[in-house]
Amino acid sequence: MKSLKVALLQIMPTGTQQGNLEKGTEYCRLAREMGADIALFPEMWNVGYCIPEDIDLLKSMAVSEESSFVQTFRTLAAELNMAIAITYLENYPDAPSPRNTVTLFDRYGNTVFTYAKVHTCDFGDECRLSPGDDFYVKPLDTAGGSVNVGAMICYDREFPESARIMMLKGAELILVPNACPMEINRISQLRGRAYENMLAIATCNYPQGQPDCNGHSTGFDGIVYPLDGSGSRDTCILEASGEEGIYIADFAVDDIRAYRAAEVHGNAYRRPDKYSLLTEKDIKEPFKRKDYRW
Repeated sequence: MKSLKVALLQIMPTGTQQGNLEKGTEYCRLAREMGADIALFPEMWNVGYCIPEDIDLLKSMAVSEESSFVQTFRTLAAELNMAIAITYLENYPDAPSPRNTVTLFDRYGNTVFTYAKVHTCDFGDECRLSPGDDFYVKPLDTAGGSVNVGAMICYDREFPESARIMMLKGAELILVPNACPMEINRISQLRGRAYENMLAIATCNYPQGQPDCNGHSTGFDGIVYPLDGSGSRDTCILEASGEEGIYIADFAVDDIRAYRAAEVHGNAYRRPDKYSLLTEKDIKEPFKRKDYRW
């Protein structure tokens, strides 16, 4: 697979769910015209990342995976012959409150996976959401071949374990819906996750003008040392401006695979028997927080 084009739909919500459905459909069509293999939305697109304090109102805004909103993108994916990663506030029957979710449909309209944000921002509005319970990696069929894809959402990025567990599950590409200011340190986190796991990361943020967001969607290919011996390089293949638009991150998957097969990072020289403390649940000072809920 020489090329995998991920369209980062860095677009403004309209203020209504119906408007977001119509705008999302329009921008998926535009992405396909630009040659995209995957269209990726920013975080919780159906509501424009809105989490009201009123629980009844919050629940009324949530949609299920079987809703007409989500299923429209299933149909659209098959029509366009393009994978679509649609994000939404999810009404999940087994959770006490809505979840922050992305569903990836392949180019035939099949569900590849549905992932709910594991690391909810419990220090903020997401204390009213239910977290997901696992990270998923699945093969995605594209016109150029199959690629192993996972997802993490916004704050998940800030935990090395998120990307690491997906690398161990075989991920070659991680999709990251986002809704926050992407400044140098958050962007550096993504660069680090791509570097240490030798995989591609595509992040889609809301544009400047959406509260607490500033655009700067990114693509990192994880290739630090090209096999031609040319020395260290920046793994960032795309950083968008703050403006609304579609930004295409074009990943050279064959090059990523060759790099992963030759370089020293990822799972090559790990010592898992030394990491048992990582699974301990006890939280000690100075990291105890009153709003921690698990």
